[in-house]
Amino acid sequence: MLVLPPAARAEVSIGIGVSVGFPPPALPVYAQPIAPGPGYIWTPGYWAWDPAYGYYWVPGTWVMPPEIGLLWTPGWWGWSDGFYRWNAGYWGMNVGFYGGVNYGYGYFGTGYSGGYWRGGDFYYNRAVSNVNITNIRNVYVDNTVINNVNVNRVSYNGGRGGIAAQPTAAQRTYGNQRRFQPTSVQTRQREVAMRDPAQRFKTNQGRPAVFATQRAGDFQGPHAVRTPAAANSRMVAAPNRGMVQAPERGRAPVNAPNRGTVQAPERGR
Repeated sequence: MLVLPPAARAEVSIGIGVSVGFPPPALPVYAQPIAPGPGYIWTPGYWAWDPAYGYYWVPGTWVMPPEIGLLWTPGWWGWSDGFYRWNAGYWGMNVGFYGGVNYGYGYFGTGYSGGYWRGGDFYYNRAVSNVNITNIRNVYVDNTVINNVNVNRVSYNGGRGGIAAQPTAAQRTYGNQRRFQPTSVQTRQREVAMRDPAQRFKTNQGRPAVFATQRAGDFQGPHAVRTPAAANSRMVAAPNRGMVQAPERGRAPVNAPNRGTVQAPERGR
């Protein structure tokens, strides 16, 4: 087994020069924990790689963006020159290309339909985002984004069995705009997952102990979404509060306003 020094392992884990000879596992199906409060943005779970541990699952979680108005473009695995390479996620004014991977809960392969910014407030689409309307009042319902069901758990672009998607002209433009790196809590989420053997594919065979968390780094919290066995071992039942119950949903147009036929508030930054 190849073991790198901590500094090198950290560099690999955050997506600098990561190349793997075989594809990441299929995306697991899991419920979305309820949003902890206004302004939080959902960042979907993903398979990360460490040379010592192999693929491990980084749970999806709710995160405050580094600045008001920013949206999250998820990282994605893509086939290139004989290897599967990791393209790190980032914050920006628009959602860029993320390989066409259907991460669910608004990230259906292109754009983000889980909500949008209007001035300094984030409005949540309750059709795909699990929010409590008691403490989050900026909500709307747009079911048009889940009309086209796409049962697909493939977690990578290109290569054998991979997703055949290419960035649009708009997505290329978004990718060249100013980027903001993952926040410190996002880095902590990944580091906690990497240190937990139960999150590694070689241990869980695609069923990580923790699928998602309400807050980054809090794998033991009452709202963490766990496998039944992991939940029982901690004497805590796995919640199932998600407005949608699986990531296999239809895709929305690239960065579409998603107004559909619902009476969503007028958009604006």
